[in-house]
Amino acid sequence: METEISNNQVSGEEEKMSKSLKKFLLIVNGAMLAIGNCGGPLIQRLYFLKGGKGVWISSFLQTAGWPFIIFPLFVSYLYRRRKKGSRAKLFYISPHLFLACAVIGVLTGLDDFLAAYGVSLLPVTTSALIIATQLGFTAGFAYILVKQKFTPFTINAIFLLSIGAVVLVLHASSDRPAHETDKQYFMGFFMTLGASALYGFVLPLIELTYKKAKQTITYTLVMEMQMTIPGEARDFELGRAKYYVVMVFTAVFWQFFFMGAVGVVFCHSSLLSGIIIATLLPVTETLAVLFYHEKFRVEKGISLVLSLWGFISYFHGELQQNKKLRIRLQN
Repeated sequence: METEISNNQVSGEEEKMSKSLKKFLLIVNGAMLAIGNCGGPLIQRLYFLKGGKGVWISSFLQTAGWPFIIFPLFVSYLYRRRKKGSRAKLFYISPHLFLACAVIGVLTGLDDFLAAYGVSLLPVTTSALIIATQLGFTAGFAYILVKQKFTPFTINAIFLLSIGAVVLVLHASSDRPAHETDKQYFMGFFMTLGASALYGFVLPLIELTYKKAKQTITYTLVMEMQMTIPGEARDFELGRAKYYVVMVFTAVFWQFFFMGAVGVVFCHSSLLSGIIIATLLPVTETLAVLFYHEKFRVEKGISLVLSLWGFISYFHGELQQNKKLRIRLQN
């Protein structure tokens, strides 16, 4: 169950197995990220639409699903125990890495609050478009923290995503829910934008933590790093039982999102994690229109096109870079 990143030389067979397992883990984590990225905002919005008012509760639930990681960690330990016997460690994480994860955890908690506040005030179609700007922030911070190279395509993507966000804020009145003031709408907008910027910083920070860790990074260690209401239920419009169902699935979906995000960073890069999030934008938009009958006005369509254009530009640039790298290696 483990994929090791090590500077030590390994045999050809071990290296092949490592690459194969890494691709498998990338697919699994990409799928978890997709499920969490689409399901998380939808069910979190359902909580607020049906009478939920606790922004703090909603933000807490985004990381409250960490106990779900205990089972795969336990299975991983049993696997190591069978191979290494009493020499198998119960935990891999070192005090230095634990401290770094604690800092990331605080930042993630703040990001959760900003995102929950935004979702409480904005339609899913709007908040999803704002979150798409995260790719630009991720690219910028990846350049600063992990020396990710910029290409003209990356710069173009950042520009397009930024313009898409500006289009939304200039047409705020057409999208504002009837019971909200302009002040509340703009508060939700900038809270969501702040959440996008902060998580755009967190992803490269996680990648930097992997690179600077003074120990071998395994997927088990990645999971260890990820570990680091009665009155409202009665008044919930869907009923008490469904209230707790919404609570549980909110925690599950967001745990899928965070575990998938850090897993993709481990298997590839923080930028790919940002790309997947941006790519799923049309899916989230479509689901919000279908389930919540949200309006999809012209400005949202323009913002969506700009976001997709930015993603295509970035992805095309990545393909060109990989092609040049392959040619360089062959020569």
